Amino acid sequence: MPVKLKRIYDDCSADDGMRVLVDRVWPRGISKEDAAIDLWAKDVAPSSELRKWFNHDADKYADFKVKYKAELKSGDQKESLDQLKETAKKHKKHLTLLYAAKDEQHNQAQVLKEILDHQNIE
Repeated sequence: MPVKLKRIYDDCSADDGMRVLVDRVWPRGISKEDAAIDLWAKDVAPSSELRKWFNHDADKYADFKVKYKAELKSGDQKESLDQLKETAKKHKKHLTLLYAAKDEQHNQAQVLKEILDHQNIE
């Protein structure tokens, strides 16, 4: 089962599985109750510097992916990614990564989904 992606502003559904917010900053205009998240993995999100540099510019996405994957190899981000991998394994990938970005194709959740989908859960 592949990991799902959904904007935090979209309605939650029974088939979401475990709902994991992967933004460093709490999304504007949504209460914690309405978000219905099971886990806020803010440390797995891109650093503030990388997030500001990227600024959701689709033309920078390829470079963003490379830089973000490099960030995920050390420190708190690596630890948080390892925890996210364990969560995906525990739930047999029945989870939905939540993000606030308007661009559904060029964001950190896409990068994380790619990593998790390639993870062997056996």
